[in-house]
Amino acid sequence: MADTSLKLFENQNIRTSWDEEAEKWYFSVVDVIAALIGTDRPRKYWSDLKKQLNQEGSEVSEKIGQLKMTAPDGKMRLTDVADTEQILRLIQSIPSKKAEPFKLWLASVGSQRIDEIADPEIAIQRALRYYQRMGYSPEWVAQRLKSIEVRKELTNEWDKAGVKQGLEYALLTDEITRAWSGMKTRDYKRMKGLHKESLRDNMTNAELVLNMLAELSTTEIARKENPQGFKENMKVASRGGNVARQARLTLEQETGKSVVTGQNAKLLTKVDKE
Repeated sequence: MADTSLKLFENQNIRTSWDEEAEKWYFSVVDVIAALIGTDRPRKYWSDLKKQLNQEGSEVSEKIGQLKMTAPDGKMRLTDVADTEQILRLIQSIPSKKAEPFKLWLASVGSQRIDEIADPEIAIQRALRYYQRMGYSPEWVAQRLKSIEVRKELTNEWDKAGVKQGLEYALLTDEITRAWSGMKTRDYKRMKGLHKESLRDNMTNAELVLNMLAELSTTEIARKENPQGFKENMKVASRGGNVARQARLTLEQETGKSVVTGQNAKLLTKVDKE
């Protein structure tokens, strides 16, 4: 939730591509280089930089992929692309005055993350300021901060059970979401018109409460049964999500309307401001 308003590539044409399956943005490497160094030979610069990185033992160039993007002549041509993480690492390798402010910003963000690991309350306070600036209602902010606490307790259980961060975390979260809402995370986000944005940041109060119930239930079942590894925790995730599913169905029967909605942050904050 750090400030991402820095206009590093302002007035520059950076070709991008969204990978819905991986939920990642990919950027044209030569376009980013052109924006940073202002040269008319970004391809030559990139070729030389790759050699330099390889000599230094860097793995960055090995992780560069290729996608077809529209070339200046209007034709689709294979172009070297990198995701956000790799682009940031490349930027740190380029001696450019335009890159310096961004490098300082990266260092600041890194320092903040270290402080937050040592004292989680710092992260909570930062989140509070962020949501207030975004215009969410006090009631929604209270629910969202509570959801962060509930999520942390769940991931602590996963850590103790030997669940691996990254893909396994994502798959378990997806199962919890599917079990209570009836949709996989990707479909849920698509319904709300989201790409990389946080699903929880785009939930209504009712959605947040039920998602919290699903994660809280998963945590409590895990504490009781002590499941080990990914497969055992997947079964618990399904059961925890099903607790919230029963609550959702009961609420929908009583109110006559769906809890799961297409409302996103833009609509939520607009309503709160009116």
